[in-house]
Amino acid sequence: MNNNFELRIMATNWGFPGTIDEFCHKAKKEGYDGIEVLWSSEKEAQEALFTALKKHQLEVGILCAGFDSHFPRHLEQFIMMMDEAATQTIQRPLYINCHSGRDFFSYEQNKAFIDHTIQLSRQTGIDICHETHRARILYSAPTARHYIDTIPGLRITFDVSHWCNVSETLLEDQQETVDLALARVDHIHARIGHPEGPQVNDPRAPEWEPALNAHLSWWDKVVEAKKKAGKNLTILTEFGPPDYMPTLPYTRDPLSDQWAINVHMMQLLRKRYQ
Repeated sequence: MNNNFELRIMATNWGFPGTIDEFCHKAKKEGYDGIEVLWSSEKEAQEALFTALKKHQLEVGILCAGFDSHFPRHLEQFIMMMDEAATQTIQRPLYINCHSGRDFFSYEQNKAFIDHTIQLSRQTGIDICHETHRARILYSAPTARHYIDTIPGLRITFDVSHWCNVSETLLEDQQETVDLALARVDHIHARIGHPEGPQVNDPRAPEWEPALNAHLSWWDKVVEAKKKAGKNLTILTEFGPPDYMPTLPYTRDPLSDQWAINVHMMQLLRKRYQ
């Protein structure tokens, strides 16, 4: 075991109704080490973010993405956001997480996103990871394997809940591919998926124990490898609001408390891995 290992657990502002300062205050109070937020090119938003981070003494992870369905515009959006986030000098991010490419872009088109991030990571020293996310490059285990096999520098944000949903399994029949992905992971999104959806309604409920245990077993392997190598690991607790969170019909009231679930996951992960 290498004593240089350090775990940092991040909070998501996805679905948070208040200001960035209010969010940072609440995240710090709960015991989070930092937050993960989508990068904004608006100077006012950047100032508010970095002011809140400094005030509440929090680390930051940055999410970057492209959104256009037309490949050249999508790549241009992505590169602009990536370069801004990676080269700003106010507060160095712990990592940059990428919602990159699209599932309907060609291999060569999607490879352009990965190639840019590999070069940018070398230039800046920032860990840059591509998320295993539906509709993006690494949307399924078999598709991701092709990129893993052919691009040695690819690093991964492991949100395996999407793969469970896409394959309609807990990936029992794709463990070899999962293991290959685990060896590339530098960041984890800790949401519990299941064969029919990307998010269980409450991971504390006993009926979801098999899904919870499957995810924990995958995360255990990442943590074990990082501890042996003396490398840091970041984990985002990322249970989302409606419509990721299942709701009651007509009222759309959420079945569970998103914030409470994420705090529960943070506490579970600290106890398990520190």
